Amino acid sequence: MARMAGRRLLLAAPVLLAVTFAVFAVAALSPFDPVKAYAGTAGLTATRAELDQLRANLGVDQPLVHRWWEWLGSALTGDLGTSATLRQPVADVIAERVGWSALLAATAFAAAVLAGTVLGVLAARRPRGPLDRAVSALAYTLEAAPAFWLGLLAVWLFSVHLGALPSGGLTDADSEVVTAGQVARHLVLPALVLGLSQLPWFFLYVRQGVADALAEDPVRGARARGLSERRVLLAHGLRAGMLPVLTLIGSRVPELITGALLVETVFSWPGIAAATVQAATSVDFPLLAALTVLATAAVLVGNLLSDLLYGLADPRVGFDG
Repeated sequence: MARMAGRRLLLAAPVLLAVTFAVFAVAALSPFDPVKAYAGTAGLTATRAELDQLRANLGVDQPLVHRWWEWLGSALTGDLGTSATLRQPVADVIAERVGWSALLAATAFAAAVLAGTVLGVLAARRPRGPLDRAVSALAYTLEAAPAFWLGLLAVWLFSVHLGALPSGGLTDADSEVVTAGQVARHLVLPALVLGLSQLPWFFLYVRQGVADALAEDPVRGARARGLSERRVLLAHGLRAGMLPVLTLIGSRVPELITGALLVETVFSWPGIAAATVQAATSVDFPLLAALTVLATAAVLVGNLLSDLLYGLADPRVGFDG
């Protein structure tokens, strides 16, 4: 396990380097001018000399490779640069927002895994039964529904129509202090929507895996020996059905990040979504590169975690790959 993790970490370094360089290359080809975005309305009346001086101060007049190499050298020392659009260090921008994004993603992911597993097991017990048909139809519908559409629908139903839950933000508008109770209430809708966007994949994988396991000869033999249906389901069906889910956990991380950005935007959740959108539209090189590296690292960690969990659950796989 340690050798595999070490190899993955060594392979992650060139991947992260390539990703950061690609960010600077794409930003260099972008039609957006970071100098005008930084200057704002003052740039409309600024002279060409003033804009050129600002361009030199921001360092965007340097060649692409030079800008990337300077940013990389500073990043390796812990200095991620300063966000030109938010006017604060990139490290502070990420530190202020990544915790809220992680809270939303972790809550939604845990809810999706738990609900998908329970519903998948119940549906696999009686294939083509009423529960299986109803939940499968709902899963295929949710699979095709965009996360932002689910978010708008949830706001209309629970906030506008029923008035049961807040429509966005982190705390109530008249509150000056962030309390756990307010955060929990405001977290319900975005976590529900993000969890629903991930639920179909876990449900379908568990349902198919458990159904296949229950149809195998060892399970038939266990039933013939008089073992209870509950023991057969937990000891044989659930364990075999959960193996594909462990691999699915890593592969769903990119979709989870993308969905989280959309959901945060819809619900005005104070995560990294607003910073990501602003960095992309304003060609904020330091912030855009740091956020992209963070997302890429999350994907790599998710893939490594899923492989480790799969190997621990099924020792036959081993850790030599």
